[in-house]
Amino acid sequence: MLQIPEVTAQQGSVAKVRSRAGTERAIFLAARALLAEQGFQGFGINAVARRAGCDKQLIYRYYGGLDGLIEAIGADLGTWVKDRIPEDTGGMFLLTYGDLMEKLSIYFMEALRDDPLVCKIVAWEVSQDTPQVRRLSEARTKALGKWLDKMRGSLTPPKGVDAATTNALLFAAIQHLVISAAVSGQFAGMALKTEKDWDKVGNALRRLVRAIYG
Repeated sequence: MLQIPEVTAQQGSVAKVRSRAGTERAIFLAARALLAEQGFQGFGINAVARRAGCDKQLIYRYYGGLDGLIEAIGADLGTWVKDRIPEDTGGMFLLTYGDLMEKLSIYFMEALRDDPLVCKIVAWEVSQDTPQVRRLSEARTKALGKWLDKMRGSLTPPKGVDAATTNALLFAAIQHLVISAAVSGQFAGMALKTEKDWDKVGNALRRLVRAIYG
């Protein structure tokens, strides 16, 4: 169906012609960016409208308000792992459960470093117990679990290894290092500023995974 462009006002009398789909996307991206930069404290209808360059009534029309925007962001985070971490399309995860966890751990670390909003959500998980944070956190956790189940296939961890607890510890360590890097650029005296610093972390992570899973 042919979409009729809409006109939104921005910066006084300056008008911008934008399709509905384009406006919805602009609102979504503005909301995501604001949430990453300022958290829920700076997350309001007026702020999102200013960032998106649209009338705030369009936010209510397309998303039903802030709650609808949070739902949309949560749904987007539900595809975060799939979008950022490659799937096994050519034998990337080869023979063992250790192969899988080594690749997943490294990809998870790199993806987390590249996404400021997910870093914020990880930090909020341990500092803010609100319905909004729980909604976003659950979407991210569910996506990661589904991805791991899919990629694991028939692979199983070595006998005697509590994989669920071990993997939780690995991911918790990765998350904490990434958050520490964003806050202070270091953890326990270990620099986390340059790619060389992160190469050291990656090498240590690989050795740790292999020591556990072989």
